[in-house]
Amino acid sequence: MTFRHFLGYTLQQVSRRQISSTVRRQLVNKVPDKQKLFQEANGIPVHLKGGVGDAVLYRATMGLTVLGTAYVIYELVKAALPQKKD
Repeated sequence: MTFRHFLGYTLQQVSRRQISSTVRRQLVNKVPDKQKLFQEANGIPVHLKGGVGDAVLYRATMGLTVLGTAYVIYELVKAALPQKKD
């Protein structure tokens, strides 16, 4: 089967589908709940109010930032003070 035949077959399948305006599943609006959670004055920084996932992501980001900064400083010092060749 060539690409042209495959494309033609795929377009035929799509055109045979019934177009319907009915919604297959109802989505629950979670925005009001999230607004209440993030606007609550409980002393927790907004970037950590999302729960455990936010805390893990924050700590991983900070750890990588610290390690990356340390590595850049190490490389700069190594480049600024080259070893003497004997």
